[in-house]
Amino acid sequence: MTRTVGEQVHTSPAGGPGQVPPYAPPPPGRFMAFLTRWYARSPRWLAPLGILACVGGAAAFVTVREPVDGAEDVTTCLVKLTTGFDCPGCGGTRAFFYLINGNIPAAARHHLVFVFVVPFLVYAYVAWAGNRMFGWRLPQLQLTPLTLGLVIGTLGLFSVLRNLPWPPFTWFYV
Repeated sequence: MTRTVGEQVHTSPAGGPGQVPPYAPPPPGRFMAFLTRWYARSPRWLAPLGILACVGGAAAFVTVREPVDGAEDVTTCLVKLTTGFDCPGCGGTRAFFYLINGNIPAAARHHLVFVFVVPFLVYAYVAWAGNRMFGWRLPQLQLTPLTLGLVIGTLGLFSVLRNLPWPPFTWFYV
């Protein structure tokens, strides 16, 4: 369809008035094209090794820094600093520290949900990395909307319960 507006002529590619043309993404820029080529040419083991290196770096940092020494004196959590309440992630670094040192009760004391989720994260990584690097066909964990809603709801409930000032909820204090 063609219509004239002033001196300009506009053609509708959809064919009729009020119809929206189909979306066509713009071509990638130079940087995105470079990243796409680099990804296509990189070896299959590079992504799993990169994630393992990041987790190893985090474990080394936490081991050297030891967040349990003087952790109560100065907080780095903005929610706790501004409101005084524990956020859903408060205590996660200390729980990670205790997990890599093998102290599961202390890790659960600092962040119970994190300790519960870690085995699932490790399995998901092993299933993905094993498939990517060696072609293993381990069953993948399915993240359905119900699962995601349960995780978010559990974190929300955990956040509320850990800020209640009477027993037995004081056990969740960080």
